[in-house]
Amino acid sequence: MRIVIVGAGVAGCVMARRLARLSGVEVTCLERVARDDHSEAGTGLNIGPNAVKALKTIDPDLADSITRNSFVWRNWRISLTDGTELFDLALNEVADGPGWRIRWSELYRVLREAAAPHVQYGCEITEVGRDAADPHKTRVTWTQDGKVSHLEGIDLLIATDGRYSRTRRVMSGEPRVRLIGVAVFRVLVPDTSNGLIDDYEQWFNGPNRLLAFRVPPDHVYIAGTFPILPDADIADDLKGPDMLRAAYTPREASPSAQARWLIDTVCANAAETHWARMQEHDLLYRAADCNVLYLGDAAHGMVPTLGQGATQAIEDAASAASLMTRCHDQVLCDVGRWLAEIEALRMERMRFVMEFSLEATDTMLEGADPVAGTRHKNEAPFRNRLKALYRDIGLP
Repeated sequence: MRIVIVGAGVAGCVMARRLARLSGVEVTCLERVARDDHSEAGTGLNIGPNAVKALKTIDPDLADSITRNSFVWRNWRISLTDGTELFDLALNEVADGPGWRIRWSELYRVLREAAAPHVQYGCEITEVGRDAADPHKTRVTWTQDGKVSHLEGIDLLIATDGRYSRTRRVMSGEPRVRLIGVAVFRVLVPDTSNGLIDDYEQWFNGPNRLLAFRVPPDHVYIAGTFPILPDADIADDLKGPDMLRAAYTPREASPSAQARWLIDTVCANAAETHWARMQEHDLLYRAADCNVLYLGDAAHGMVPTLGQGATQAIEDAASAASLMTRCHDQVLCDVGRWLAEIEALRMERMRFVMEFSLEATDTMLEGADPVAGTRHKNEAPFRNRLKALYRDIGLP
């Protein structure tokens, strides 16, 4: 059986490493960037306890490797930028274990080392489509080091090439995108906070939110949001230090020591900050009448509010790889059936995660009251949904 994976990101590496263990299966993972080039992953991320639980179940050695290269995520606190505390949650109250805090580049390094030698780097895909002899199968053409390569008769094509997946656009059409009306910025800086910033925290000034936590070796990841018109671009004047300082500085009180450090740091690094508009796109796990599987952001670009992007990529890969391994061991080699079972396994779970993440964005929208909205998150209904998010990983 020939399996080709497009993209050595989070889901792609987990799948490549796991599926390569199956006898009679040839796995090729094609990655666009050069080996050891993680420059496009220059920020940090938190990975939820649900992903840690899922990965430990199917690949404990890989999970242990990520743990060694990350900080533990144990707590979630929300305050106003004047220091008023609104929410303080120990994750062990809603999860079976902690999460991870790690640099994107370090996560990629760990995953790609673990997936070697099944990843080929510097691969620019020039064509992808259905196989001429069997329309349920696929073909891929790419260039690498000036050489054109071609594979056809691919039994399973797995697209893990991100939110803007070229594979998905070609095989299933352009996904419908929904803009939420929130500007998002991200920056990774050396930790000069002298202990002010550590575990996962958020700070609100009106609907304008800051988020920060430490990541190894000694850095702080900072993200910020503020409302914009849903269909509007982020105006350049909103990205400058003066506007950013005004957005997060409380009007009727002094900022807390934490908020003051964050505001100063954000303003000092405004020129190096990465910007995006918060959005989500339609959920889709497989192409119609063709053996193509979408995982991670290629399947479900979602809002980042609950930190479930990379988390769900790991869940996707753990679920898909576990199900495919079981079918392979039972000599059930109908790839179309595999995809149908993966879709059935993941669709309801992902609808819940995407809807929950979007609903939790309520405190960041124009006109929102973050005090009332955040205190509502202290109540049983929200915490029960967190338990479902963090504990019910849905492996087959």
